[in-house]
Amino acid sequence: MATIKKTTGTAAKEPAAKKAPAKKPAAKAPAAKKAPAAKAAATKAPAAKKATAAKKPAAKSTAKKPAAKAASAKAPAGKKAPAKKPTAKASAAAKTVVRKEPKPDMKFRNLFDAYALGKLPFAHGYIVSSFFSERTNYSIYEIVSYAGVKEIFPSADGLQFVTGGKKLYVLVEPDTYQLKFQEPVSRSEGERIPKRFAELELITSRNQTKIMVAKEPNESYGSFTILKPSGINFAIIFYDLPDVYDTLAAFFADSLNKFRKVPSSDARAAGELIKKTIKKYMGFDGEYQ
Repeated sequence: MATIKKTTGTAAKEPAAKKAPAKKPAAKAPAAKKAPAAKAAATKAPAAKKATAAKKPAAKSTAKKPAAKAASAKAPAGKKAPAKKPTAKASAAAKTVVRKEPKPDMKFRNLFDAYALGKLPFAHGYIVSSFFSERTNYSIYEIVSYAGVKEIFPSADGLQFVTGGKKLYVLVEPDTYQLKFQEPVSRSEGERIPKRFAELELITSRNQTKIMVAKEPNESYGSFTILKPSGINFAIIFYDLPDVYDTLAAFFADSLNKFRKVPSSDARAAGELIKKTIKKYMGFDGEYQ
């Protein structure tokens, strides 16, 4: 009877001991799990707020920033518009070049008047200068052809052309000239041209006036100067028009006849010889184009 009681008491105690430890970890385990879960929820909630808060400014900034970018894109476009100004300057420069090459309203003009009026061509042209004796009909004409002028500016004694050129000499010698047998290259200042008789074509007029035309022009390099005329002398620019050679021939025929007393038929013959020489050696074909 006593043994039966002992076994029952021990059996009752053992299950009670097992239930107590089972309850303690169960209580602790859920409590530990719930606390991190609450923290995680708490941490997630602010994250969600931050996300929404971040999204809202992002939406505003994306709305404003593209506009700012568009504005900034327009600003460079506005800056590019000034970049068109060089183009405008270039066109203005082109217009300046065009103004330097105006369409002439006449076949020839006083050289220094043409320069003052902005009607002096830079591309190419012919200049005729005269050097007349004040006492006799002894005369020298200089015909200059030029092309591709870089600059024209006044100098102390005339106009300087920064370019090369060709110069043709024409000498008019009256019958009364005393040194007619002396070579033209050896004559005194004001009567001299850099040519010998062998280098000149000769026309002797009816009144024994001799017109000597150089067979070929002299060539200058770099630059040349046209002297400002005085007294009855002149410097004339002939524009390169289709009939420029005929204009030069007519001009010399008229000048030789009226001012140098050469008979008209001989003056016309001299004009034709000058025209032929200019056209052959001083035209704007080949090296001038």
